[in-house]
Amino acid sequence: MISLFPTRQVAIQVFEFSIYWYGLLYLLAFLLVYVLISKLQHYRSLSLDKDVVSSLLSWAIGGVIVGGRMGYVLFYEYAYFSENTLEIFAVWNGGMSSHGGFIGVAIALGIALKKRGVPLLPFLDVITVPIALGLACGRLGNFINWELYGSVSTLPWAMAIPGVEGLRHPTFFYALAKNLLIAAVCYRHLRLSYPRPGETFAMFLLLYGVLRFAVEYFRDQPYGWIDLGILSLTTGQLLTIPLILIGLISFLMVGRR
Repeated sequence: MISLFPTRQVAIQVFEFSIYWYGLLYLLAFLLVYVLISKLQHYRSLSLDKDVVSSLLSWAIGGVIVGGRMGYVLFYEYAYFSENTLEIFAVWNGGMSSHGGFIGVAIALGIALKKRGVPLLPFLDVITVPIALGLACGRLGNFINWELYGSVSTLPWAMAIPGVEGLRHPTFFYALAKNLLIAAVCYRHLRLSYPRPGETFAMFLLLYGVLRFAVEYFRDQPYGWIDLGILSLTTGQLLTIPLILIGLISFLMVGRR
């Protein structure tokens, strides 16, 4: 028996096998990366054939899934998963860390690009747009799963979250808009006629870091705030600071070069 939309999280159920929206959105994200790398690579004078793109994408998929999941486990829910180890593999239930995904992709692509002899900085520039769009797909998954919602709000667009008290900031939509804006800015920069390899990627890190830091102020914080004496930050904000610093240093180094 085939059932369409049997639950909010499940898109299709074939007998006992369920296809989750979260998985479909990740598949869409990976397809966008594959298609857009081929479409955008000429802006950085790359000419990668389909086999190379497929190979690099395979490494990136492994990096984002392993890194994103392990980041969530280690940064946010270590106590829970240390007692429920098998749940680590249930990625369809949600629970991915973008910071962990960045680390996983960085390691995987670093290995893959070296093996394939692909220049690092031009390739990083090219993937900024598909990465931003892929992150936007993930935020849609958060909306479907009713996760990563915001703090209590009285604004006209505040949303009721099932099982949660009070109207909340729709922070999954804030993050979605943030990622679409980053994709648009990076695409515009990628098309400039005076490319300096690495500059678009540095801009991506800066934009993502600053905007993610800002969105954190509107999110519900089940893990609380970390008191640093002069100010309090969330775990997400602390993990975002290195991205901002790397982006700023990279931007300055590219400009100097």
